[in-house]
Amino acid sequence: MPENTAAYRPTPRTVPTRARERAAYDRELVHGILDEAYVCHLGFVRDGAPVVLPTLYGRVGERLYVHGSTGSRPLRMTSAGGTESTDGETDPGLAVCLTVTHVDALVLARSAFHHSINYRSVVVHGVARPVSDPEERRTALDVIVNHVVPGRSYDSRPANARELAATAVIRLDLDEVSAKVRTGGPNDDPEDITLPHWAGVVPLARGYDAPVPSDDLDPDITLPDYLSVL
Repeated sequence: MPENTAAYRPTPRTVPTRARERAAYDRELVHGILDEAYVCHLGFVRDGAPVVLPTLYGRVGERLYVHGSTGSRPLRMTSAGGTESTDGETDPGLAVCLTVTHVDALVLARSAFHHSINYRSVVVHGVARPVSDPEERRTALDVIVNHVVPGRSYDSRPANARELAATAVIRLDLDEVSAKVRTGGPNDDPEDITLPHWAGVVPLARGYDAPVPSDDLDPDITLPDYLSVL
């Protein structure tokens, strides 16, 4: 686990080759980007080919939890082990790269080449390992549910033994981590400034429509407070 410092330590894998000025290692920034998103993309190698899967996740301190079916590829592979560590020994788990991205605005330039987006992203490298301890697994599943809707795990039936048996959880420590952020307007070339094309930023905002109750919901059950504030 990383030391409790204000920033993560850059490594060769977390220093970008382009736009290095947009890279950041601030721990609070990384946590904020992770906590605001819903879906991560989990990348790994299977049979010599890359695989990237979208999935839900949750964070507890310096650890991310990802869950899925016990039959899913990455969850089976973490249990199988076989990742080679830097010292040449076999490390149980699965080498992965996990990413999260927010798109904050469309950036429209005068030239097609300089069109872009304003974004905030996090990339995590590491070895994902299976969670076998029953209490940690229950905690992880609650964290994933509450990550999507805070407080929801306390207002729903916990997983029973059969459901827990069908659900696997892996953990990934936040150790080799970087954020990357773009803000501001288009970076047009000076000779393009006078071109007769609109240029600027189109902000994007996340929003929620009014919750729609299930058709079979008891009409006496009112909307919970944690949904009314979304």
